[in-house]
Amino acid sequence: MWMLPYLQKMNIKNMKARGCKLSAEEIYSIDRSSLKDAIVIFGNGCTGEIVSPEGLLFTNHHCGYGSIQQLSSVEHDYLKNGFWAMSNAEELPVPGLEVRFIRKISDVTPEIVGNVPSIAGQEEYRKITSENIEALTEKLRSENPGMEVSVESFFGGNQYFAFVKEVYTDVRLVGAPPSSIGNFGGDTDNWMWPRHTGDFSVFRVYAGPDNRPAAYAAENRPYRAEKFLKVSLDGVEEEDFAMVMGFPGSTERYMTSYEIDNMLGVENPQRIFIRGERQRILWDDMMADPEVRIQYAAKYRTSSNYWKNSIGMSRGIEKLDVKARKEAQEASFQAWAEKNTLPEEGYIDALPKIKLAVERMSAPDAGRQYLSEAFLRGIELLTPARSFVDAETMEPKSEIKKVAEAKEAMSEWYKDFSPSTDRKVAKRMMAIARENMKELPSFYGEIVDKRFGGDIDAYVDYLYDNSVFASEEKVMALLEDYAPEKVASDPAVELAGSVMEKYKELTEARKDAAQLYAEGHRKYIAGLMLQNPSKAWASDANFTIRLTYGRVLPYEPADGIEYNYYTTLKGVMEKENPENPEEFTVPGKLKELYAAGDFGRYANAKGEMPVAFLADLDITGGNSGSPVLDARGALIGLAFDGNWEAMSGDVAFEPELQRMIAVDVRYVLFIIDKFAGAGWLLDEMQFE
Repeated sequence: MWMLPYLQKMNIKNMKARGCKLSAEEIYSIDRSSLKDAIVIFGNGCTGEIVSPEGLLFTNHHCGYGSIQQLSSVEHDYLKNGFWAMSNAEELPVPGLEVRFIRKISDVTPEIVGNVPSIAGQEEYRKITSENIEALTEKLRSENPGMEVSVESFFGGNQYFAFVKEVYTDVRLVGAPPSSIGNFGGDTDNWMWPRHTGDFSVFRVYAGPDNRPAAYAAENRPYRAEKFLKVSLDGVEEEDFAMVMGFPGSTERYMTSYEIDNMLGVENPQRIFIRGERQRILWDDMMADPEVRIQYAAKYRTSSNYWKNSIGMSRGIEKLDVKARKEAQEASFQAWAEKNTLPEEGYIDALPKIKLAVERMSAPDAGRQYLSEAFLRGIELLTPARSFVDAETMEPKSEIKKVAEAKEAMSEWYKDFSPSTDRKVAKRMMAIARENMKELPSFYGEIVDKRFGGDIDAYVDYLYDNSVFASEEKVMALLEDYAPEKVASDPAVELAGSVMEKYKELTEARKDAAQLYAEGHRKYIAGLMLQNPSKAWASDANFTIRLTYGRVLPYEPADGIEYNYYTTLKGVMEKENPENPEEFTVPGKLKELYAAGDFGRYANAKGEMPVAFLADLDITGGNSGSPVLDARGALIGLAFDGNWEAMSGDVAFEPELQRMIAVDVRYVLFIIDKFAGAGWLLDEMQFE
C-alpha cells in the first residue's frame, strides 16, 4: 500500500516493468490534475471514484448500503427492489452523506519530530509531537480556508503527512441494484471465491454555483470534475497489469508474535462470540418483520462482515504459521540491535517493552472489549441516553441548546430502532457479560442483584418499560420540556454511567502499558528500517490514500484446486437457491437477459457476461469501492473483497495467495443499461 508522493522514487520503475503506461506524475502530481483527483473518501469508511465530468460517482453497494437503507421504507424498499433515477431531478439527497477530495498531501515529518530529542522517552515524545501537530494543523487551516486538515502518523510515529481535504455534503443517490444483485451471496459468499456479486451503487456529488461545497439546495448543480476516470470495455486477461487507488483502513503488518497470541487467544474469540450472539437475535427479528429487516439491514451487515473477518483472520494466521515468521523476524532484529546499536538508542529493549506492555494490557483490554461490543455497541438504548449526558462526567447536560437539531437527529436515529429487538439483545448481552467478564460494571451488584435478585431479564424489562429513551415520543417530549433531573433519574442513564465508569477505570489501568507499547512499537519499526535500509518499506494502512499494483491472476487455494481469475453470469444462475432466498435469489429480468444472451457490448470475447475478477493487489477495509485501473488508468472494476484463504493479510501480506475481488465494470454497465434501463448515465461517461 504505497504512498503517492513516493511513487516516482520507489515504485514507478517496477510498475512500468509490469506494464504500466502512465508516468508517476500522471498518477499523482503536486501541481496539476492527476488520477488522484478522481478518487474520493465516500462516507465514513469507503472509497469512491468520479466517473464523469458531471460528478457521477461509483462505489460498492455495501458502501452505499446505509444510505440506501436510510432512504428506504416498507413502501419504498430500495434495498430489496433497487432504485434508479431517470434524470437529475429524480436523484435522491442523502442527509449526512459526505464525499472528501484530497487536495494536498505534504510530508511534514521535520515539523512534527524535528525538535524531539533523540533520546526522548515516550511521554516527552508524545507531548512535543502533539503540540507540533496542533500548531501545524491550525496553520494549515488558516492557509486553506474552508478545507478540512489532518496530520497523520506513519510507521508507528516515525513519519508524518498532512492532508488537506475538500468536503462535499450534497451527495445524492442515483442508482442501486436490488440486493439480489448488489448483495448476491450474502454472508455465505462473503470473503469467498468464486464470487458473483454485483457490488456497486451510483451517487452524484453536487456543488454550489462556484463548484465549491454547499449545503443541499434544489438549485445546486452537479459537481464539475476537472479529473474523472475514463471507462474501459476491453475487460481483463490473465497477467494484465492492474492497480487500485483508494483509502485502506487499517493493517497491522508490524504486529509482533506477542500481539498475535493475544489476538488469537482473546480479541478475536470474544468478538466472534459476542457479535455472533447479537446477530442471531437480529436475524430472527429481521426475518419475522419487514420493518425490522429494513431498520437493521445495514447494522447487521456491518457487524457480520467484521465478525466473519475475525473468523477468517484467526484461521489464516494459524494455517499460514504467521506467528513463526514473526518470531524469526524478531530474533533477527534483536540480534542486530544488540550487535549494532547502543542501549540509549532504544532499539535493544523495543521488543521487551512490547512484550511487557501486551501482557499488562491484555486483561483490561479484554474487559474494555466486552463493554464496547456487548454494551456500547450491542445495546442500542444506551446511544440516545449517552447523548444527553457529558461524556466525561456522565452528568446530565444542563440544557439542550439546539432543540430543533436535536429533534431531527433523534427522529433519524429512532427510525432504525426497534425497542422489542433491542430488549432481547440487552438480555443476552448482559447475561454473557456476567458469565465472562472478570470485572463487572457496578450496576450488576447495585441494581441487578440488590433490587432484582440477580434476575437480568426482570431488570431489562424494567429498564425498557421505564426509560424515556426506549420511546421516540418520550424523548421528543423530553426535548420540549427539558430538565436535567429527568435525565439523571432515568435507568438507561444509570446503566450507561455504570458501564462508562468501568470502561474509564480499565482504560486508566492500561495507560502506562499503552505508553510503553507505543515507545516499543515506534522504536521497533524504526529499527527494522535501519536494519534493512535497502528494502522498500510500506507503512501500515491508516485510511489515507494509497496505491497498490500487480496483475490479474488466478490462484490455487489448496492441493488439487485451481480457481479461474474471473466469473460470469452463468454462475449467478447456477447459484440460485430457493431454499436460501435471502442470499441466492435471481431477479426475473436478469434471468430473461441471460436466457436471451442479451449482453450487448458488455460481453467478453467468448460471448460470456463477466461478473467479477481477481488480481494480486494489496487491499483491506476502506478500499471497498476503490477503482481497479488498467495500465492506462481506465476503470476496469470496483474492488469489494478479499479472499478467505489469505485473511491473515492485514497482519502479514501473502503475495502468492492474497487476491483482491472486484466486480467487473462491464457487469456494472450491463446492469445499469440492460437491467435497469438507465442508459442515460452512460451517455455522460467517456470510454476507452
